This record gives sequence, C-alpha cells and structure tokens, in this order.
Amino acid sequence: MCKIEIKTVLFLIILQIFLVATAAFEETHESDGQIAEKCCSQTYETLKPMLDYFRQVRNELEQSEIKKNKLNELNSDLMEKYHEIVRIHEKFMKEAALLNEYKNKVIKGENDLQSCQNKVDKLESVFNLQKNIIDKLTPISKLYAKCKQEVADKTSTLESSEVQLKQLKSSLYKKDENIRRLNANIKMITEEQQQLKLQLDESQNMLIKTDKDNQICRAEIDTLNKTLPNTKIPSSCSPFGDYPGVHQLNVSGVGLFDVLCDSQLIGPGWIVIQQRVGGNESFNRDWATYRKGFGSFDSDFFLGLEKIHRITSLRRHELYIHLVDVYRTVYFARYDDFKISDEDNGYALSLGTFSGAFVLDGMRFSENIKFTTFDRDNDSASDNCADQYESGWWYTNCYYCNLNAPYGPNLHWLGSTMSDMKLKEVKMLIRPERSDEEVSN
Repeated sequence: MCKIEIKTVLFLIILQIFLVATAAFEETHESDGQIAEKCCSQTYETLKPMLDYFRQVRNELEQSEIKKNKLNELNSDLMEKYHEIVRIHEKFMKEAALLNEYKNKVIKGENDLQSCQNKVDKLESVFNLQKNIIDKLTPISKLYAKCKQEVADKTSTLESSEVQLKQLKSSLYKKDENIRRLNANIKMITEEQQQLKLQLDESQNMLIKTDKDNQICRAEIDTLNKTLPNTKIPSSCSPFGDYPGVHQLNVSGVGLFDVLCDSQLIGPGWIVIQQRVGGNESFNRDWATYRKGFGSFDSDFFLGLEKIHRITSLRRHELYIHLVDVYRTVYFARYDDFKISDEDNGYALSLGTFSGAFVLDGMRFSENIKFTTFDRDNDSASDNCADQYESGWWYTNCYYCNLNAPYGPNLHWLGSTMSDMKLKEVKMLIRPERSDEEVSN
C-alpha cells in the first residue's frame, strides 16, 4: 500500500516539471518572430539567403506551431488525465483509507481469531479431559444400560406378576367360596358318614357274628363229613349255589382242598382258578409252586395246575375270563371247552370255541401249548419267556396275552382293533358245563 502512494506522488512531480518546460519554449518562439520582422527593412538581395533561411525557419515554426497546438491539445488532454488521476488518487486514497480500516479490522479479527483459537485450545483441553472421563465412565455406562434393561425387564415381569396376582386373588376368592361351600358339604357328609359308620359298625358286628356262626357250622359240617363216611363232598361249586366264598371240594387224585366260589360275577357255580386284583403277589414262581398253587383268596392267587387238571378232567368245563382295563372298562372272553393235560404232557392248554365282548381271541395262540416256568422251559422261543417276563404261562414265542405277567405294560389282552388293552384286574373262572335241566332251572 505504501509503495503505491510513493509512485503516485513521483508521477505528479514529473508532470509539473513538463508543464514548466513547455511554457519556457513558447516564450523563446515569440522573441524569434520579433527579430525576423526587424530584419525585413534591409534589402531583398542582401537578405534573400537570410529570408530563405527565415522561410525555412518560418516553415519550421509553423510546423512547430502545429506541433505546439497539438502539444496544447495534448497538454489539455494531459490536464484532463491529471484531473482524472487526481480524482483517481482521491478515490484511491479513500479506498486506501478503507483498506487501512479493513486492515485494522483484519488485525482485530486476527486478534479475535487468536483469542478464539486460545479459547478453542482451552476447550479442546477441557474436551480431552472430559473424553478421558467419558472413556473411564463408558464401562459404567454400559453397566448402567444393562442394569436399566434388567430393571425394565423386571418391571415388565413385575407388571405381569401383578396381573397374575390379581387373577390369582380372584381365583383364590372363588376357591375360598368353593371351600366354604365344600366345608359345609363336608360337614354334612361327615355327619352322614358318622351315621353310616354307626350302621356299618352294627353291620360288621352282625357280619362277624354271622362269620362265627358260619365257621361253627362249617366245623360241624367238616366233623360230620369225617364222622359220616357216606356224606359226599362236591367236586365243584355248583352245589353251593348263591353262597359264594371259600368252600371245600373233594376231587379224585387231589383230595380235599379249598376253593373260592363266585356266584355274583356271572351267576352261580363258578370256581376262581386265578385272580389279579391287588398286585401284591409275585407270579414269578417255579414249576413246583405253580403245580401246587399259591397266593391268598382275598387278593392275588393261582389255584394250582394239578388241581385245575384234576377238576377239568372230570367233565367238560367252560372258562370265563373277567377283564378290567386301567380305565375301569370291563370286558370278557369265554371258551366252552377248557381243560389242561396232566403233568407228563406239560399241563398243555385246550380251549374250545371263543366268544367275547369287544376283545379278540387272545389265548388262541397258546392252545395245545405246554406251561413254562423259569425252571422248566417248554416254549418255542430261543430264550426262556418265563424268565424274560417274570411269570409262568402257556408261552409260544413268546405270547399275545399273559394274565400272569407283572402289573404294567406286559399285563394286557388283545382289543378288537388289535391294540393292547392294559389291564388292572383279571379273574379266570371255570364251571362245569350245565345240562339243559340246570340251564332251565
């Protein structure tokens, strides 16, 4: 900026010097014209060379005048240019002043910028410090976010639990109402039970007295049977009619033995040869035990192979099998000519014609098959079926039904759809085939 100002001043000085020199040149030209006029008074001949010279000078002066006019024009233009330059200079000076003002503002801006830079540096230092603190707090922040999420989840769970609690309270209130009603019913039932208990006690006392009387009568009958050789003891339950219970039979080859007679299930005259009602008797017995029989008449028992053989060899017997599945549904299977062979033939099974209710002929696969126990293998399987299924039975390879199997999935019978019925209760009963007269009676 300072260099521009110096050059402008120098140009103005040179212009002033040029104008002064021009004015001096005009004064010199005017004095030369005056001298030429004075010389015209001399003779033409003497002055002719001089006149020629002066003409030449005059021409030159005219040329100089033309040049002067041109120079004046140039000076005029130059003055205009000068004034214009002056205006430009003034404008320039104003702009220079504005530029200085802008420069001052720039300097001030630079100072402000430096101040801002210092503030920025200070803020960066504070930011870095805060960033370090944030970096240290980031794990805590993540833990906080996790805890916040867990709190939200637990809050949701708590809200759900509150809803469930309200539902439970409502359900509990209803149950309390039901309990109050049930307590009232229980109270009534308890009173009725007490009355029934009194009646039952009276009935039991009467039953005990009756049992004692029956025992006394039976002892007297047994005594009479022994003292009266002509008294005949029956070989079946038919003579006992509608008087079920334990009675004594006399069968050739076996002698006297007790049997359980049943007249309530399907009519009178039936001997129970096998019973599964309690599940507390093991049927995994050896040959000798199955031959003799085992168990208790008031629970599970097997009458004995030898007794069954002797009874069924006297006359034709029918077999009735009472089946109750785990859903307490009752079925039956019936055979019209049941018997087993003697021990020498392995107590082989014979059945006759089948009839039943919603069941298939499950024992048909055991017909003409010998009895098998874990100590006497008569089945056709590679292994001992009695040992495998923990019970004696008329096994083939191995069986389709096994009424002596332990309680569970192996104790079953074939249903009408070939599906296995899981059994909870089984009874095998035999009765002599009745004559037409017995049937009509």
